[in-house]
Amino acid sequence: MESLGQVLKQVNGPSFLQKSRAIADELLQDPIVKGLRAEHPEIDENRLRASLPRLYQYVNDQRNCANCPGLEKCPNDFQGHYSKLEPAELNGMLELVERKAPCPLQIAKQREDQIKKRIRSFYVDERALQEGYNEVEIMGKDRLRAPAVTRVFRYISEVKKQGLPTKGLYLFGSFGTGKTFLMSYLLHELAIAGYTGVIVYMPEFVEDLKSMLQDNQKLKDTIEVMKNCDLLIFDDIGAENLSPWVRDHVLGAILNFRMNRKPTFYTSNYDLEGLEKHLSFTSKDGEEIYKGQRLMDRILPFVDVVHLHGENQRRKQS
Repeated sequence: MESLGQVLKQVNGPSFLQKSRAIADELLQDPIVKGLRAEHPEIDENRLRASLPRLYQYVNDQRNCANCPGLEKCPNDFQGHYSKLEPAELNGMLELVERKAPCPLQIAKQREDQIKKRIRSFYVDERALQEGYNEVEIMGKDRLRAPAVTRVFRYISEVKKQGLPTKGLYLFGSFGTGKTFLMSYLLHELAIAGYTGVIVYMPEFVEDLKSMLQDNQKLKDTIEVMKNCDLLIFDDIGAENLSPWVRDHVLGAILNFRMNRKPTFYTSNYDLEGLEKHLSFTSKDGEEIYKGQRLMDRILPFVDVVHLHGENQRRKQS
């Protein structure tokens, strides 16, 4: 959009003043300016004429916003913002002061950006975190899921009312029933409430830990993030290929730190008995029942178990 100065630069000689007056007269008759004058009757016509460039910018921004093409195509000089004029006393005189105000779309984007900053994901499909969530659709997609969905909704509501508990949820069920999606929804809703969260896809995370052995700082930083975030989700636990080091020194250290401090959440195809058997076996040392039980002592007392029944949504979409 051209500024008033750019418009007037195209006019030379005596017609400059004439053009300037014509623009001022037209602006003063504009419904947008009349609305401004009705809102601030203390601003007289002389003061409006003295603030012509700001008035011109204000009217153009208001028109652009009235025909908004979307945030990405915003034609205003400052994307996602519009000029706002307010009277203020400067040096003993009443002046029209301009400030840039964010539009509702910009405010929504800033809010969503803040939410995203509170969430970190390791190896989880970003679509599970970024796509929109509709509570009615979540509940109605598969009626068999209703009890589990209700429990997740209740957990979110309780946290918003009472603050973060030390117990999380252990969500288990068959393939494709929406466990990751539900936990991502929980993470997103509580991020809106101001909590930080991390979701970790266990099979790929465990594989990547091998390369982190060559980068001690990255390993340390990753573990610290998982220890200290408000909400930690281990997605698809039980599907990973465990080594004694991952089980005892990574998972064990994280869970030992978090228990009685912050809630940890899990999704799995195993019930708790099946998970204990999985954690008791490693490819290197075989079955070690005691070590599996030791890790379960850091899981079982700190979760409410939720069985997610339902159809395989992946097969229905294919």
